[in-house]
Amino acid sequence: MVELNAKLSSALGDRTAKALHGAFGYSTIEDLLRHYPRRYVARGELTDIDQLKDGDEVTVLAEIVDTNNRPMRGRKGSILEVKVSDGKKKLSLTFFNQAWREREMRVGRVGLFAGKIGSYRGVRQLAHPDYLLIPDGTDTDEAAGEFAGKLIPVYPATAKLPSWKIGQCIRTILDVIDEIEETLPEKYRGDLPTANQALRDIHLPESLNGATKALERLTFDEALSLQLLLARRRYQFETLHAAPRLFRSGGLLEIFDQNLPFELTAGQVAVGNEIESDMKSERPMHRLLQGEVGSGKTIVALRALLAVVDTGGQGALLAPTEVLAAQHFRSISTTLGELATAGMLGGSDRATRVVLLTGSTNAAARREILAQIKDGSAGIVIGTHALLSEGVDFADLGLIVVDEQHRFGVEQRDALKLKAQLPPHLLVMTATPIPGTVAMTVFGDLDIATLAELPKGRTPITTHVIDEREKPHFVERAWERIREEVAQGAQAYVVAPRIEASASSESEESHSVESLFASLSNGPLSSIKIALLHGKLPSEEKDRVMRSFAAGEIDCLIATTVIEVGVDVPNATVMVIADADRFGISQLHQLRGRVGRGSKPGLCLLLTKVEEESSAMERLKAVARSVDGFELARVDLDQRREGDVLGTAQSGTRSQLRLLRVLRDEKIIERSREIAIEIIGEDPELSKFPALREELTKLERDERSDFIEKA
Repeated sequence: MVELNAKLSSALGDRTAKALHGAFGYSTIEDLLRHYPRRYVARGELTDIDQLKDGDEVTVLAEIVDTNNRPMRGRKGSILEVKVSDGKKKLSLTFFNQAWREREMRVGRVGLFAGKIGSYRGVRQLAHPDYLLIPDGTDTDEAAGEFAGKLIPVYPATAKLPSWKIGQCIRTILDVIDEIEETLPEKYRGDLPTANQALRDIHLPESLNGATKALERLTFDEALSLQLLLARRRYQFETLHAAPRLFRSGGLLEIFDQNLPFELTAGQVAVGNEIESDMKSERPMHRLLQGEVGSGKTIVALRALLAVVDTGGQGALLAPTEVLAAQHFRSISTTLGELATAGMLGGSDRATRVVLLTGSTNAAARREILAQIKDGSAGIVIGTHALLSEGVDFADLGLIVVDEQHRFGVEQRDALKLKAQLPPHLLVMTATPIPGTVAMTVFGDLDIATLAELPKGRTPITTHVIDEREKPHFVERAWERIREEVAQGAQAYVVAPRIEASASSESEESHSVESLFASLSNGPLSSIKIALLHGKLPSEEKDRVMRSFAAGEIDCLIATTVIEVGVDVPNATVMVIADADRFGISQLHQLRGRVGRGSKPGLCLLLTKVEEESSAMERLKAVARSVDGFELARVDLDQRREGDVLGTAQSGTRSQLRLLRVLRDEKIIERSREIAIEIIGEDPELSKFPALREELTKLERDERSDFIEKA
């Protein structure tokens, strides 16, 4: 008998083990047993050869009467043809490049042969049939009863490792492995099969119901392992000690609120109260703030930063790009006004200092900013990855705000946490709405707050899809619409998926910002002031262009997705997205959120050349139908599946998670979350549940499991 962690070669031999490792990366017995079937095909009922019809799934009981192995005509390889007879009629069985089967397909042997009937040159045949050769002296009727009508698992396969070969390897392993240890406490198992039974029934089901129950059990195990990991991380975080940050009467925050030129939405007030309660605690806040584009997350974050400054602490805002960091610096400095003038000539004595630190900050300015961060005179520190570098030392870091959380890894977050004397409070923000099950699955260790309400006066954005091939005159109308908006004092964006035209033939007709800038500046938009913005421009140039656009000196910005996050120009009312089919749903929703941020209606036009019935067109139409980011997130998830949502490791060969689907398995996720919280609450170290602890260790050990913490 062999154990799950044994090498594949111990049960299958070196050659087969090497092939499985090359195809799928598998090394151990367990790796292969976690290679689950995609579906099942039912063996046909026992049928006489003279009753066979093309397309039927059948099983025949017959005797081998002839074999012939010959080279294939016109190409490499061989074909093994086996003639069988049931005493009345003959049937041809064909096997390609499997000459070795001739050794067991001896004339005179009786067997059961199953598959789909096909024809070749008028001769009925079974290609690559599933079969069972009946030992001499065995009751053929009994053997036929056990074989016919059974489910055949169909596995993810390769050309060199077809499904039948994988199934053969798995059956070999199931014959020699030890019984699988039960991991799920009986009180939580209900009517689910045991771990051992589930693993056998998923590969060798007696019935479709057995396979379904096995799938449910194995999916539940995956969900529970993940939820236990998140629950334990949450528990560990809650045991940390932080400095309570009590909101101070008469401080910066109170003055800021009194001077706000607009009224906070009910959602902003509610989330603000949640954050206030979190930060009063001796347990560090660990909260995700999600909200629609334009829902006012930055104001919520700024109020939390001011509250920390009021206690004598510092707040850091981490942004993924220099453009966004600079935007935050300008926006926060402008919003605070005199409250951001501490240390300046004529500055207010009740103010704080706001500083910006990025990779492009010059040496002299960097030295000065580092000194201000170290002595605590800089209350609000905004920056990119540069904040994580050595030499950036805080006097009292009390709050970390991470903008666009999906662009940072946990290592980067932790690097900033280490710059605090005590564990700081943490607020991560995203403008990408997250369906509830994804939130439970990926961000289960975070408290989640949601802003769904847009500020008062904000008008909805209208979105239209324009088929460039069918309606080229509509494209001309799009450029005309930009001119009309500019004539009324508004501004516009034109977005393209790439900076320059690609050399590949498939993208000859695709748009780039450089080609659009050239054609539009000398054509439809020659009468207005346009500018170019993309990631390859020097930082100074990008910053200059954005400042000019924000100041209204540029009418239309031709840009890549560099404007996707954080660029806030309330005067922009129209956006044209070229080759919109090259963007995902969430990205399109994020992009169009850059317009209509003021009191004027927003318009987004999606240009495309894709076919009407294509999945890409369905995606664009979904964006045009709805402005609800959460609804679109579910559509996006349904189209892309979990691989992109949970991280690229989900499709990796070593991932522990193979069956869980966050939309399909919503009830399983909810139940597993409840159980995980209960178990960790009673026994954080899982000392009473050694089998579960071992499974959790495997997940933590998996080098790809960091996708769980992609926040």
